[in-house]
Amino acid sequence: MAELPSTPADGNVLVKLIPAVADMDAPKLTELNAAGATDISCYLTSDGYTPGVDQAGVPDERLCSTQIFEQPGRVTNSLNLTYIDNTNAPNELTDNMAKTTLISDSTHVLLVRRGVPYEDALAAGQTVTLWPIKAGIQHELPPEANSVLKISQKQFVTGPVARSVKISATV
Repeated sequence: MAELPSTPADGNVLVKLIPAVADMDAPKLTELNAAGATDISCYLTSDGYTPGVDQAGVPDERLCSTQIFEQPGRVTNSLNLTYIDNTNAPNELTDNMAKTTLISDSTHVLLVRRGVPYEDALAAGQTVTLWPIKAGIQHELPPEANSVLKISQKQFVTGPVARSVKISATV
């Protein structure tokens, strides 16, 4: 088998909080870069973006068979974020954007772009995933030796997740 190239995860993920997106299946570049959009990529810990999906199975039993078949059922999307906490630090006012933006019950669209260097600007034609979320309560994690202060926070998924959608250049 020929060697297949792979894309490293480190340094190739961008995560932003967007105030609103009119069409989740066709996000506009202007919406994704609008005032109020907050880049939280560098606040998230290396394991701090934790998406999940669970799909139920619907039993499909037939009188003529000794087997029980299945059909795909309802989908549950879940999302947890873990990020650094600079509360009471000298840089608290300038470097605590994840905590100050993800206030409990605040609503956002979480944008995730994978496979492009973090430093590269969002561009039309890039593929992103969009999560409509409502922030849960911020949970201060216990301090650990040789670590930084962190917060873990459940994000409630409030609508369909738009997976692998292309950014539109249309204004």
